[in-house]
Order: sequence, then structure tokens, then C-alpha cells
Amino acid sequence: MLGVNLRPAVGRFWAPVVRGLVRAGVTADAVTLTGTLGAVASAVFLIGNGLLFWGALAVTVFVLLDMLDGALARARGGGSVFGAVLDSTGDRAADAAIFGGLVWWFSGAGDNRLLVLLALLCRVLGVLTSYVKARAEGVGLSADVGIVERTERLILVLVGTGFTGLGIPYAVHVALWVLLAGSAVTVAQRFAAVRRESRGQQLPTSPPGGASGRPAP
Repeated sequence: MLGVNLRPAVGRFWAPVVRGLVRAGVTADAVTLTGTLGAVASAVFLIGNGLLFWGALAVTVFVLLDMLDGALARARGGGSVFGAVLDSTGDRAADAAIFGGLVWWFSGAGDNRLLVLLALLCRVLGVLTSYVKARAEGVGLSADVGIVERTERLILVLVGTGFTGLGIPYAVHVALWVLLAGSAVTVAQRFAAVRRESRGQQLPTSPPGGASGRPAP
């Protein structure tokens, strides 16, 4: 929910940049690709090599492009279906790279198996958070609830990672524990919302000889 509240302020911040990009003919898809590739590269080569502060800082800069591409698309007359799919896919790739970088570092030179486990669990719950909402929307529901969505997830993991890189003890431990608890609650909230919204509804049955009425995931 924090992301929705931040978007107006971020939009005002990016407004001059958006106007310049429109004049230069830059597309929203190009910005999406730049942000995704930059975030992935920063997570893999900086966080994954133990440069936690600089990695978190670089990823933060590239992740901010996630809001810039939407503003740019609107300024150019509206986004495309392909652009929406590209943006969502890029978000998932960047998230995976961040947690993958943490797992790589703390399973090697960082030598902390607890943080490896926490990062993996947070990643799994992050996937479930996104999947429950996407699956719900696929059957006409919303599941647009939760105390930890992508914005909160990124703030927690990047702030914890960055502070650890500055030498603050247990910063990433605290961040991942909070993220783990919040993500678990969010998944439960979304399942509860789906159950509530879907009460009394049934999936359409398959025609004779067809596959099961339950759509493939």
C-alpha cells in the first residue's frame, strides 16, 4: 500500500525528467529494460560480491525507474499491454536478483546460513504474494490487500542490506525477519480476501471430454 501513496510524490519528482525523455523520443519500454538490467546487474555483481552498501544504493536508483516508466508511458499517450507485461516481468527479475545476490554472498564469503535461509524464505513468500494476486485477478477477483507489497519489500531488504554494508550489526537480520513476518501475513491476507470475494462462486465446468475445470496455474 505504501507504493500507492508514494507514487504522486515520485511522479512530481520525475516530472522534469519525463518531459525531457518525451522530447528525446525515449520509450517507456526502453526505460523498463534499463531499470531491470541495471537492478539485476547491481544485485548480482555488487551485492553478490559483498559490496552491500553500494549494491543497495545502485539497486535503489534503478528500481526508481519502475515508477518513471509508468509516468513516461502516460505522457506518451498511454501504456501498451506488452509494456505492462514487460514491466511486471522486470519487477520479478529484479526481486529475484536482489535475494539471489544475498543468498550467493551469505552462502559463500559472507558465511551466514541463517541469512541464506531467511533470504530464501522471503523470496518464496514474495513470489506467493504476487502470484495469489495475479491468480485472483485471472478469475475476476482483486486480492489487492496486504501489509507488505513490493514497495515495502524493497525498502526493507535494501535498507537492511545497505546498513549492513555500512557496518551496522544485524541490520539485514532484522530487515529479513520483519519482511518474513510481514510477507507471511500478506499471503494470509490475500488468501482471506480471495475466499471472502469468491464465496458462492464456482469455476465454469469443462465441455465433455475436456480437461479439468480447474485452470492451469
